[in-house]
Amino acid sequence: MTGSSHAAGVQEGRALYRAEQVRELDRRTIAAGIEGFALMQRAAAAAWRVLREAWPEARRLSVLCGGGNNGGDGHVLAALAAAEGLEVQRVVLKPVEELSGDARRAADMATAAGVGLQPWTTGLSLTGEVWVDALLGTGLSGEVRGAFRDAIAALNDGPWPVLAIDIPSGLHADTGAELGIAVRADRTVTFIGDKLGLHTGRAPALTGPVCFRDLEAPAEARAGLAPAARRLHRGLIAAALPPRPRDAHKGAAGHALVLGGAPGFGGAALLAAEHCARLGAGKVSLATAPEHVTASLVRRPEVMVHGVRGAADLGELPAQAGVLVVGPGLGQGSWGQAMLQAALAAGRPLVVDADGLNLLAHRFTGEHRDDWLLTPHPGEAGRLLGIGAAEVEADRPAAAAELQRRYGGVVILKGAGSLVAGPSGLAVCPYGNPGMASGGMGDALSGILGALLAQGLDPETAARVGVMVHALAADMAAATGGERGLLAGDLASCARILVNPTMGEDDAAATR
Repeated sequence: MTGSSHAAGVQEGRALYRAEQVRELDRRTIAAGIEGFALMQRAAAAAWRVLREAWPEARRLSVLCGGGNNGGDGHVLAALAAAEGLEVQRVVLKPVEELSGDARRAADMATAAGVGLQPWTTGLSLTGEVWVDALLGTGLSGEVRGAFRDAIAALNDGPWPVLAIDIPSGLHADTGAELGIAVRADRTVTFIGDKLGLHTGRAPALTGPVCFRDLEAPAEARAGLAPAARRLHRGLIAAALPPRPRDAHKGAAGHALVLGGAPGFGGAALLAAEHCARLGAGKVSLATAPEHVTASLVRRPEVMVHGVRGAADLGELPAQAGVLVVGPGLGQGSWGQAMLQAALAAGRPLVVDADGLNLLAHRFTGEHRDDWLLTPHPGEAGRLLGIGAAEVEADRPAAAAELQRRYGGVVILKGAGSLVAGPSGLAVCPYGNPGMASGGMGDALSGILGALLAQGLDPETAARVGVMVHALAADMAAATGGERGLLAGDLASCARILVNPTMGEDDAAATR
């Protein structure tokens, strides 16, 4: 086996927190001796630097300020911009006289700096070349209403770029759900602790690049505060896949069996088998309906294909394999049910996808295992949980965690900001692109996961590495050919490069 069972603890990536945890970090940072208003000034200064780096030619700025500390950050930023000679339009959705504490000090600071003040009114003309969203912070939990809704709609309808301070207003800091309406920012700068909700669900469509600034908060402020999740880092790929011994043989790289491709649905299983082979499994077998055998031999003769009419035709195949991938093109009829039943009875680690998941939800209920990977999209996740896909998307982290609790093993909840829920907690994949919204992408992921398990990675590490390889391969393919028209079959060659990160070096012994 070439994998590392402890690699999940390596290159974990940036800690992500829930809103209440970040408020606790704020409290601890202030208790450590950094005064609250000084912290607000640091945040505004960090946001100002991000703004100037992104839009250095801008000479006019519109800053929309709500109440509370998020609005306070906006007031201080307005003062900093004015001091640098920019023409600043400051728009408030809460009267300054109603502010208190640090937010009031910030508003007074901007006024003392000579920055004008306009109350928000529907139809107000925003004059800046960059607009700053300092309307609603991380404490928002209900749907955006009233003047704030109107202001967010105006920001979204405008022609100029938007910088969101801490979080795009209207985005839930814990779940990544859009609370009725949310700012579509071109860039987001967030402080103290990065937020889970900035990296999954609707967030990737709303945040733009996320710039995290810790504001020099003391490390001890994080002591004992377990992150809600980790933002996966691509360094885990190399850590989990060290160089193979020079005397490696195919038996040491594992044997994966793909069960799928019911009559008339052969393509999905072929995609899974091909990706399994390309990602380094020593041997790949495919059990599929007999009419798909010829297509498999033509497309990928290295895969050992077997035509099976039912479970009896499988013979010793499941027992001979080290890992089983079941679901791509499986169907929910008698053929698919027989394949899933055989897979569950084989006593081997499993990757379950597509109709394998639908059968688990409706015909093989009550299964709970430690040695499987489940890879649902929101619709399949909803069926497994007995709720609708919209409810899953309303709180993706909670849905992923509940799936893992209920079914065991490791769960990958696919979608923008795919989530990996396992025994070590929650991880978020920050890679991938909209071109992945095409048929067969899930089948490619299943094959990738099967290959990684076959090579000895534990299920949680395999899931974290696999979801990154899958997403990064799609990013590589999109970089050369664009997002529209990206096909699942385009990923295999890119994924192969990713699991061989030293390709191109003279020393062949350094490759994977």
